[in-house]
Amino acid sequence: MDILGKARKLESRIARTVDRAAERLLMSGGREPLEVMHAIVDAVEEEVQPAGRGARLFPFNRIKVSVVAAARDARARFDAVFDGEPSLRERIVERLESAGCEVSDLVVKVAYVAHAKPDWPAADCHVEFDRVTAVAIAVQQPLPKPCRITLTIVAGAAEQPERSFTSTRIDLGRCAEVRDRSHRLIRTNHVAFADSDAPPNQSVSRCHAHIEYAADVRQYRVYDDQSKQGTGVLRNGKTIVVPPGSRGVRLQSGDEIVLGEARVRFTEDTVSISDEADATTVA
Repeated sequence: MDILGKARKLESRIARTVDRAAERLLMSGGREPLEVMHAIVDAVEEEVQPAGRGARLFPFNRIKVSVVAAARDARARFDAVFDGEPSLRERIVERLESAGCEVSDLVVKVAYVAHAKPDWPAADCHVEFDRVTAVAIAVQQPLPKPCRITLTIVAGAAEQPERSFTSTRIDLGRCAEVRDRSHRLIRTNHVAFADSDAPPNQSVSRCHAHIEYAADVRQYRVYDDQSKQGTGVLRNGKTIVVPPGSRGVRLQSGDEIVLGEARVRFTEDTVSISDEADATTVA
Protein backbone atom coordinates (compact mmCIF):
# COMPACT_ATOMS: atom_id res chain seq x y z
CA MET A 1 0.00 0.00 0.00
CA ASP A 2 1.42 3.42 -0.98
CA ILE A 3 1.86 6.30 1.42
CA LEU A 4 -1.29 8.05 0.18
CA GLY A 5 -3.36 4.91 0.76
CA LYS A 6 -1.99 4.51 4.29
CA ALA A 7 -2.76 8.13 5.04
CA ARG A 8 -6.36 7.74 3.84
CA LYS A 9 -6.79 4.59 5.90
CA LEU A 10 -5.44 6.34 9.01
CA GLU A 11 -7.68 9.34 8.37
CA SER A 12 -10.74 7.09 8.05
CA ARG A 13 -9.87 5.29 11.30
CA ILE A 14 -9.44 8.57 13.20
CA ALA A 15 -12.73 9.88 11.82
CA ARG A 16 -14.60 6.76 13.00
CA THR A 17 -13.04 7.05 16.46
CA VAL A 18 -13.98 10.71 16.76
CA ASP A 19 -17.54 10.01 15.56
CA ARG A 20 -18.01 7.26 18.15
CA ALA A 21 -16.61 9.45 20.92
CA ALA A 22 -18.85 12.34 19.93
CA GLU A 23 -21.89 10.09 19.84
CA ARG A 24 -21.19 8.72 23.32
CA LEU A 25 -20.57 12.23 24.65
CA LEU A 26 -23.89 13.44 23.34
CA MET A 27 -25.71 10.42 24.75
CA SER A 28 -24.14 10.83 28.19
CA GLY A 29 -24.80 14.52 28.56
CA GLY A 30 -28.44 14.84 27.61
CA ARG A 31 -30.46 12.48 29.81
CA GLU A 32 -31.81 13.27 33.24
CA PRO A 33 -32.30 10.49 35.88
CA LEU A 34 -35.99 10.18 35.01
CA GLU A 35 -35.12 9.73 31.31
CA VAL A 36 -32.54 7.10 32.21
CA MET A 37 -35.14 5.24 34.28
CA HIS A 38 -37.57 5.24 31.35
CA ALA A 39 -34.77 3.89 29.11
CA ILE A 40 -34.10 1.09 31.61
CA VAL A 41 -37.78 0.11 31.69
CA ASP A 42 -37.87 0.14 27.87
CA ALA A 43 -34.78 -2.09 27.74
CA VAL A 44 -36.45 -4.58 30.09
CA GLU A 45 -39.60 -4.68 27.96
CA GLU A 46 -37.50 -5.53 24.89
CA GLU A 47 -36.59 -8.86 26.56
CA VAL A 48 -40.24 -10.00 26.66
CA GLN A 49 -40.69 -13.11 24.49
CA PRO A 50 -43.68 -14.94 23.03
CA ALA A 51 -44.58 -18.16 24.84
CA GLY A 52 -47.08 -19.62 22.40
CA ARG A 53 -50.87 -19.37 22.14
CA GLY A 54 -50.72 -15.64 22.53
CA ALA A 55 -48.93 -15.78 25.88
CA ARG A 56 -45.83 -13.76 26.64
CA LEU A 57 -43.09 -14.22 29.25
CA PHE A 58 -40.07 -12.50 30.73
CA PRO A 59 -37.35 -15.17 31.01
CA PHE A 60 -35.30 -13.51 33.75
CA ASN A 61 -35.73 -12.92 37.48
CA ARG A 62 -32.57 -10.90 38.15
CA ILE A 63 -31.83 -7.47 36.67
CA LYS A 64 -28.62 -5.56 37.29
CA VAL A 65 -28.58 -1.90 36.28
CA SER A 66 -25.25 -0.10 36.01
CA VAL A 67 -25.47 3.70 35.93
CA VAL A 68 -22.68 6.16 35.24
CA ALA A 69 -22.66 8.51 38.24
CA ALA A 70 -19.27 9.23 39.75
CA ALA A 71 -20.20 12.28 41.83
CA ARG A 72 -22.13 11.97 45.09
CA ASP A 73 -24.75 14.53 44.08
CA ALA A 74 -25.37 12.68 40.82
CA ARG A 75 -25.95 9.44 42.72
CA ALA A 76 -28.32 11.26 45.07
CA ARG A 77 -30.42 12.42 42.11
CA PHE A 78 -30.60 8.88 40.74
CA ASP A 79 -31.46 7.46 44.18
CA ALA A 80 -34.29 9.96 44.52
CA VAL A 81 -35.79 8.81 41.21
CA PHE A 82 -35.11 5.07 41.55
CA ASP A 83 -36.41 4.93 45.15
CA GLY A 84 -39.38 7.25 44.60
CA GLU A 85 -42.98 6.24 44.22
CA PRO A 86 -43.32 4.30 42.05
CA SER A 87 -39.81 2.88 42.40
CA LEU A 88 -37.72 1.51 39.54
CA ARG A 89 -38.75 -2.07 40.36
CA GLU A 90 -42.41 -1.12 40.60
CA ARG A 91 -42.23 0.56 37.19
CA ILE A 92 -40.57 -2.51 35.68
CA VAL A 93 -43.14 -4.86 37.18
CA GLU A 94 -45.99 -2.66 35.95
CA ARG A 95 -44.55 -2.62 32.42
CA LEU A 96 -44.04 -6.40 32.36
CA GLU A 97 -47.53 -7.07 33.68
CA SER A 98 -48.95 -4.70 31.05
CA ALA A 99 -47.13 -6.79 28.46
CA GLY A 100 -48.90 -9.91 29.75
CA CYS A 101 -46.02 -11.38 31.78
CA GLU A 102 -46.32 -12.92 35.24
CA VAL A 103 -43.81 -11.44 37.70
CA SER A 104 -43.13 -13.03 41.08
CA ASP A 105 -39.53 -13.16 42.32
CA LEU A 106 -37.96 -10.33 40.32
CA VAL A 107 -34.96 -8.65 41.97
CA VAL A 108 -33.60 -5.35 40.65
CA LYS A 109 -30.19 -4.11 41.75
CA VAL A 110 -28.57 -0.79 40.87
CA ALA A 111 -24.82 -0.18 40.84
CA TYR A 112 -23.07 3.12 40.18
CA VAL A 113 -19.87 3.27 38.15
CA ALA A 114 -17.49 6.04 37.16
CA HIS A 115 -17.27 5.22 33.46
CA ALA A 116 -19.22 3.27 30.85
CA LYS A 117 -17.68 0.18 29.30
CA PRO A 118 -16.85 0.27 25.58
CA ASP A 119 -19.42 -2.41 24.71
CA TRP A 120 -22.39 -0.60 26.32
CA PRO A 121 -25.08 0.40 23.81
CA ALA A 122 -25.72 3.57 25.82
CA ALA A 123 -23.14 5.80 27.45
CA ASP A 124 -24.99 6.45 30.72
CA CYS A 125 -26.45 3.09 31.73
CA HIS A 126 -26.43 -0.63 31.02
CA VAL A 127 -28.89 -3.38 31.88
CA GLU A 128 -27.88 -7.02 32.45
CA PHE A 129 -30.26 -9.93 32.84
CA ASP A 130 -29.91 -13.25 34.63
CA ARG A 131 -32.04 -16.07 35.96
CA VAL A 132 -31.51 -17.81 39.28
CA THR A 133 -33.03 -21.26 39.65
CA ALA A 134 -35.59 -22.04 42.30
CA VAL A 135 -33.05 -24.26 44.12
CA ALA A 136 -30.54 -21.41 44.35
CA ILE A 137 -33.21 -19.04 45.57
CA ALA A 138 -34.33 -21.52 48.25
CA VAL A 139 -30.79 -21.67 49.66
CA GLN A 140 -30.77 -17.93 50.28
CA GLN A 141 -32.13 -16.80 53.61
CA PRO A 142 -34.62 -14.02 52.87
CA LEU A 143 -34.50 -11.03 55.16
CA PRO A 144 -37.66 -10.34 57.14
CA LYS A 145 -40.00 -7.84 55.52
CA PRO A 146 -40.69 -4.58 57.32
CA CYS A 147 -43.90 -4.37 59.28
CA ARG A 148 -46.46 -1.73 58.46
CA ILE A 149 -45.99 1.65 60.13
CA THR A 150 -48.16 4.76 60.26
CA LEU A 151 -46.81 8.30 60.34
CA THR A 152 -49.20 10.96 61.65
CA ILE A 153 -48.57 14.70 61.56
CA VAL A 154 -48.84 16.08 65.13
CA ALA A 155 -47.46 19.59 64.60
CA GLY A 156 -47.25 21.33 61.25
CA ALA A 157 -49.18 20.87 58.01
CA ALA A 158 -48.45 18.22 55.39
CA GLU A 159 -50.03 17.25 52.09
CA GLN A 160 -51.31 14.08 53.77
CA PRO A 161 -51.86 14.24 57.56
CA GLU A 162 -51.45 10.48 57.92
CA ARG A 163 -49.81 7.79 55.78
CA SER A 164 -48.98 4.11 56.18
CA PHE A 165 -45.81 2.52 54.81
CA THR A 166 -44.14 -0.84 54.34
CA SER A 167 -41.03 0.64 52.72
CA THR A 168 -37.41 0.17 53.75
CA ARG A 169 -36.73 3.92 53.48
CA ILE A 170 -39.02 6.90 54.07
CA ASP A 171 -37.84 10.47 53.44
CA LEU A 172 -39.22 13.37 55.47
CA GLY A 173 -38.94 17.04 54.55
CA ARG A 174 -40.58 20.17 53.18
CA CYS A 175 -42.11 19.91 49.67
CA ALA A 176 -42.89 16.65 47.88
CA GLU A 177 -40.10 17.15 45.32
CA VAL A 178 -36.70 18.67 46.09
CA ARG A 179 -34.78 20.09 43.13
CA ASP A 180 -31.40 21.75 42.75
CA ARG A 181 -30.69 25.13 41.15
CA SER A 182 -30.81 23.53 37.72
CA HIS A 183 -34.30 22.20 38.53
CA ARG A 184 -33.05 18.61 38.61
CA LEU A 185 -34.87 16.26 40.97
CA ILE A 186 -32.64 15.18 43.85
CA ARG A 187 -35.17 13.77 46.31
CA THR A 188 -38.81 12.81 46.74
CA ASN A 189 -40.20 13.24 50.26
CA HIS A 190 -42.72 10.58 51.24
CA VAL A 191 -43.85 12.72 54.19
CA ALA A 192 -43.96 16.20 52.68
CA PHE A 193 -44.69 19.27 54.78
CA ALA A 194 -46.31 22.12 52.88
CA ASP A 195 -44.03 24.95 51.75
CA SER A 196 -45.93 27.60 53.75
CA ASP A 197 -45.07 30.52 56.01
CA ALA A 198 -46.30 28.71 59.13
CA PRO A 199 -43.46 28.53 61.73
CA PRO A 200 -43.59 24.72 62.18
CA ASN A 201 -43.35 24.13 58.44
CA GLN A 202 -40.61 26.71 57.87
CA SER A 203 -38.47 24.94 60.48
CA VAL A 204 -38.50 21.75 58.38
CA SER A 205 -35.63 21.49 55.90
CA ARG A 206 -36.35 20.29 52.39
CA CYS A 207 -34.11 17.27 53.01
CA HIS A 208 -34.61 17.01 56.75
CA ALA A 209 -34.50 13.36 57.82
CA HIS A 210 -35.26 9.81 56.78
CA ILE A 211 -36.40 6.55 58.35
CA GLU A 212 -34.75 3.24 57.44
CA TYR A 213 -35.71 -0.33 58.24
CA ALA A 214 -32.82 -2.52 59.42
CA ALA A 215 -33.91 -6.01 58.40
CA ASP A 216 -31.12 -7.80 60.29
CA VAL A 217 -32.34 -6.49 63.65
CA ARG A 218 -35.96 -5.89 62.61
CA GLN A 219 -36.20 -2.28 63.66
CA TYR A 220 -36.80 1.18 62.24
CA ARG A 221 -34.28 3.98 62.85
CA VAL A 222 -34.49 7.70 62.13
CA TYR A 223 -31.53 9.64 60.71
CA ASP A 224 -30.90 13.38 60.40
CA ASP A 225 -29.95 14.54 56.89
CA GLN A 226 -27.91 17.61 57.85
CA SER A 227 -31.06 19.62 58.64
CA LYS A 228 -30.83 23.24 59.78
CA GLN A 229 -33.11 22.92 62.85
CA GLY A 230 -32.12 19.40 63.84
CA THR A 231 -33.98 16.14 64.42
CA GLY A 232 -35.03 14.48 67.65
CA VAL A 233 -37.20 11.72 69.08
CA LEU A 234 -39.73 12.65 71.78
CA ARG A 235 -40.30 9.68 74.08
CA ASN A 236 -41.94 9.69 77.51
CA GLY A 237 -41.60 13.46 77.77
CA LYS A 238 -37.88 13.46 76.95
CA THR A 239 -36.22 14.40 73.66
CA ILE A 240 -33.46 12.21 72.24
CA VAL A 241 -31.25 14.20 69.85
CA VAL A 242 -30.43 12.56 66.52
CA PRO A 243 -26.90 13.75 65.62
CA PRO A 244 -26.20 14.17 61.87
CA GLY A 245 -24.15 11.35 60.40
CA SER A 246 -24.73 9.05 63.36
CA ARG A 247 -26.18 5.58 63.45
CA GLY A 248 -29.54 7.18 63.97
CA VAL A 249 -31.98 6.52 66.78
CA ARG A 250 -34.14 3.44 67.09
CA LEU A 251 -37.84 4.18 66.90
CA GLN A 252 -40.47 2.72 69.20
CA SER A 253 -44.18 2.71 68.55
CA GLY A 254 -45.65 5.93 69.93
CA ASP A 255 -42.47 7.98 69.48
CA GLU A 256 -42.77 11.45 67.99
CA ILE A 257 -40.12 12.48 65.48
CA VAL A 258 -39.21 16.13 66.01
CA LEU A 259 -38.29 18.04 62.83
CA GLY A 260 -37.48 21.57 63.97
CA GLU A 261 -40.83 22.71 65.38
CA ALA A 262 -42.84 20.07 63.50
CA ARG A 263 -43.61 16.62 64.86
CA VAL A 264 -44.59 13.27 63.35
CA ARG A 265 -45.96 10.38 65.43
CA PHE A 266 -44.49 6.94 64.62
CA THR A 267 -46.81 3.96 65.11
CA GLU A 268 -45.71 0.40 64.37
CA ASP A 269 -48.35 -2.24 63.66
CA THR A 270 -47.97 -5.49 65.54
CA VAL A 271 -49.36 -7.58 62.67
CA SER A 272 -46.81 -8.60 60.05
CA ILE A 273 -47.40 -7.47 56.49
CA SER A 274 -48.61 -9.71 53.69
CA ASP A 275 -46.68 -10.84 50.67
CA GLU A 276 -47.99 -7.80 48.86
CA ALA A 277 -45.37 -5.64 50.56
CA ASP A 278 -42.68 -3.88 48.61
CA ALA A 279 -39.78 -6.26 48.00
CA THR A 280 -37.57 -3.87 45.97
CA THR A 281 -33.82 -4.42 46.35
CA VAL A 282 -31.58 -1.52 45.35
CA ALA A 283 -27.89 -1.69 45.94
